[in-house]
Amino acid sequence: MATAAIGLKTCTLDVNLFSGARTPLPPGTQALLTVRDGNQQNVSLPNNGFVTQSSIRIDSLPFFNNFGDNYAVVASADRYQQAGFFPVTVNPANPTVVDIMLVAKDAAFNFRNAIWSRLTQTYPAYAAYAALLRAGSADDASAVDRYSQLMEMQPDVLACYFNLVTAMSQIQLPVKTPLDYIKELIWDKTMAQDRFFAWADPAVIDQVIQATAQGQFSPEVGTAMFHTGATRSWKQIQFGEANVQLTFHENDKKTIDGMNCVMIEPDIDYYKDLMAHALLEVATNALTHSLTDPRQVYVLRWIAGRHAGVPNFEPPYTLE
Repeated sequence: MATAAIGLKTCTLDVNLFSGARTPLPPGTQALLTVRDGNQQNVSLPNNGFVTQSSIRIDSLPFFNNFGDNYAVVASADRYQQAGFFPVTVNPANPTVVDIMLVAKDAAFNFRNAIWSRLTQTYPAYAAYAALLRAGSADDASAVDRYSQLMEMQPDVLACYFNLVTAMSQIQLPVKTPLDYIKELIWDKTMAQDRFFAWADPAVIDQVIQATAQGQFSPEVGTAMFHTGATRSWKQIQFGEANVQLTFHENDKKTIDGMNCVMIEPDIDYYKDLMAHALLEVATNALTHSLTDPRQVYVLRWIAGRHAGVPNFEPPYTLE
């Protein structure tokens, strides 16, 4: 440890707290901040870490010039789910900013921006999401009815869909995005709160292979163990959490508008690390018979995107 640097240089950390509405935490909300350095030592904070502002500046953090500068920041508050981020790497040159989203424990999905008329007319950025929902329907009335039932009866499933299509629309492959290659949802193959199945232009596979060579994805070993019937799978590695995984079932095919499409199964895992994913997500879900929670994916992906400085993760719903 570079102890000689301790006391000579210090760092500044700016913490911003947001709600599930993607707006600053309401004024007066009391939250507790816990900051731990890379040596697993808690940092002493004013007022024992209790804050009532949505933006907090923490000065005089020790600078170690090694792994000790990888801080963990955790925020919690009464009636809110705890959230945090690691690693938050500090340096003496500039303040480091970390944005954390705290979602109320009783928060519900707010789909006001996902009403069909708004989805298709008011928000051009969401037009592709609506087009995919409409694809394969006999007419618009059938598509609207199917969509309305999904929103009313399976809001978790709809939130998962929006998480996935929003995330895929932000992944730039050598040519287009993964979402651009998906032609039609497979409605008769159960859509779930952690994934969906669809028919896609097989050209997307070569695009993902090229993106893997560029360091955007990593192939998953033993794909069929986690995805029954799958042939190949790749996981995005851009973020520490909430990366998109694209799994292909190349033996399942359907011709759409003259194109011989293959089945694609997108999902988002909580963890980038395979061991953490296996122990903390897959095993837990298997033991509790639960599925990946789209609320947690929403929070993790939003925080990860803010930290990476990429366009904001803004699916057409909020948690309020």
